[in-house]
Amino acid sequence: MTFSRSKIFRTLALLLRIALGAIFVYAAWSKLKDPWALFAMAIDSYQALPTWAVEWLARTLPWIELLIGALLIVGRWMRISTAATSLLLLVFFSLMVRAQAKGIEINCGCFGPGEAISWKTLVRDGAMLAASLLLTRITWQFHTAGQ
Repeated sequence: MTFSRSKIFRTLALLLRIALGAIFVYAAWSKLKDPWALFAMAIDSYQALPTWAVEWLARTLPWIELLIGALLIVGRWMRISTAATSLLLLVFFSLMVRAQAKGIEINCGCFGPGEAISWKTLVRDGAMLAASLLLTRITWQFHTAGQ
């Protein structure tokens, strides 16, 4: 059985989008099940945003994550959803690296409260970012503009 390069990339894209979509849906659920103020405290601990932005993000980001995760899983608006996934993961990862470099011992807020930033969370989120960037590249290369 011979696989074309295109078929291999399409299969890889399917696996990546379902995995990343499930991760985003789970991350959203883990934040939405608790009061938004808990997530606001995690965001605020990064010391990167004014209070009004922290509150706005704590209330809206889980819903954005849920939407992006659902779009990835069902395979709709792939160029937009993969680019948004990569952008969010790039911001999240950058903030985590910044906090680690500054020696700030905080919870990452990735999957709700209680997960401190460590080399493990950095490796995990770095791997998700790499997977997302690859998925974005594959999507932009193989999907038509209307999908």
